[in-house]
This record gives sequence, structure tokens and C-alpha cells, in this order.
Amino acid sequence: MSITEWGWNSYFETFWQRGNRKSTVPARVVRQQREFWRVAGDFRECWASASGKLRLAADDGADWPAVGDWVAAEVHGKDTTAVIQEVLARRSKFVRKSPGKKVEEQVIAANVDTALLLSALDGDFNPRRVERYLAQCWESGARPVIVLNKADASNEALQKAAEMQRVAAGTAVRVVSARTGQGFGELEEFLCPGHTVVLLGSSGVGKSTMANRLLGQTVQDVQAVRDCDSRGRHTTTTRELFVLPGGALLMDTPGLREMQLWDAESGVAQVFGDIDLLAAKCRFGDCRHEAEPGCAVRAALSTGRLDPARVESRRKLCASRNFSGEKWTPKRDKKKNRESRKFIANNG
Repeated sequence: MSITEWGWNSYFETFWQRGNRKSTVPARVVRQQREFWRVAGDFRECWASASGKLRLAADDGADWPAVGDWVAAEVHGKDTTAVIQEVLARRSKFVRKSPGKKVEEQVIAANVDTALLLSALDGDFNPRRVERYLAQCWESGARPVIVLNKADASNEALQKAAEMQRVAAGTAVRVVSARTGQGFGELEEFLCPGHTVVLLGSSGVGKSTMANRLLGQTVQDVQAVRDCDSRGRHTTTTRELFVLPGGALLMDTPGLREMQLWDAESGVAQVFGDIDLLAAKCRFGDCRHEAEPGCAVRAALSTGRLDPARVESRRKLCASRNFSGEKWTPKRDKKKNRESRKFIANNG
């Protein structure tokens, strides 16, 4: 495959030409295993390690290459091994707070065009969880699409799709069955050649089955969900970029049970724009929508125009985002990514 088939385009070419990278070639990270990366480009696919300079520049893992990244790689010998010298500016990145108590950024997918947000139509159906994913997707720069899976296991697919549409904030909603192939024709518009798509969703929603169906072969192990709550075990253990039969690029990620937002202010605003519009009509600009007089949000709640669960979901997401923002000041991002942000503004 050529780099254009891996998603290389004029955006990355323009950025590449601005630097002095004569000893390196562009390559895309197609797989990651701890501190080693599988890279591909106009050469035979091979494993790569990070250069000493890149290791010194890395800050809490935020600058490490992620699957989907374009990097400047120095290929050794006859396509045997490579050394990653630099990570190119990301056009989009999906970022979360790393799992556990330590507060730091973790990039789990880079340069994604479309994020397929999987939610199951069985007992694990959860619009609140989708709102969290939507907020992070809009913040990442990728286009989200809500995919309701397991249509074959639900007698309420249409009703649940309508319920999800109410929280979709203009995002497309598709109903499919990864097991039977039902509804997959409606996903073709998002699967263009060279277009990078990522599967996101909690364990048990059918990401591995979806990946196998899109690829036309079994590449991911599939396990049954628990009868008690329709949740599943993590069957995908590595992040990897696959080439679909039609030329689109599919990124699969491990199931994410802990989805904590990372500095996703604009993403939250996108998902809950209806609440923000109401809040702008409150009598007081600092209204907390609790007991203040003239609160437009509480008025909408009292008349049934606004779902209380949605208001509570927004409150929790904002609390999660504020926690991350207060505990960590991204000084490195302000310095390291200044050129990247300026480039994206001029060429995005």
C-alpha cells in the first residue's frame, strides 16, 4: 500500500514540506504495543521504536505516538526496523483522562475522520453514556455517528432510536445488527477510501463483531455478554488500524469502561446546546439552576420541555471536566502545539 492509501493527503503533505526531514520518511502508526509501534508507508511495514529525542520530549505519555498518527520515521536496512523521530501535527485526536487516580492525558486515537459511537439496543442501552462519548468526539475534531447495534436482539429498536435522536445534537443515528448485517448499507457513506474511522463504545456493545463484519473476516475475538447486565469483557487488547475491503481505514480500540472527559468544554457545549440556550435566558448570568428566581432551565424542567436526566448528565460531565482542568495545567501543550494549532487554523 502507498501512503495515500493509508490516508496521507494535502494537509499532511503541506505540513511535511514545512520541515527539514531529509533523513526520514512519512509513516503512519498502524498498531501499538506498549513502547513499540508498527508503521507503514511507501515501504514494507515494520516495527519502530522512539528516538532518544522523542523520549526526552514526551511528557506523561501525551506526546507518545498513537495509532493513527503520522510520524517522521528513519527506516533502517531493507525495511526491517525504524526509529520514530517526530510525531506530526494531529488533525484530530481522541483524548481521555488516563484510567485510575493519576490525572494525565491519554491519546487513544489520532487523525480520525469519523467516530462510530456504538451503543447496544439490549440491556446496556444508555443515552447518558453516549452523551459522554459525543462530548469527547466533538472536542477531538472527528465527526461522530451514533450506531445502535444489536437490532436483531431488540423489539424496541425504533423507539430507542427516537430516544437517542433526542440527545444526538444533530448527529446521525444508524440502527444496525453487526451479527446479521442488518442496516450496514447505511454506513457506506462514512467508509470512503483513505477515510479513517474509529469504533468507540463500552465493552459488550459489539465493537469486535462490528469490526469483523466490516472486514468480512474474523480478526477480533468475540465473547458473550453477561445475562445480568448485558455488559461484556474486554476482547480487544491492542489498538490497531485495519484496511477495509473498500479502502477505508478502521481503527479498533479496547473497550472503555472508564470514560472521563479531558478538557472537553466545547464538546460539552455542542452536546448540550439546548440547555445552554435556555441558561442564557436565566435572570442571573451565574445561575446554578437550583433555587435562583427567574431560572429558565428550571422553568423548562417544570413544564416537561427539558429532561431532568439530561440536565443531571450535563452537570456530571462539567464536574468531570473541571476536575481534570484544575488538577493539570497543560504547559507543554501551549508550547509544543502552538505551531500545530496555528497550522490547523490556516489549513484545516
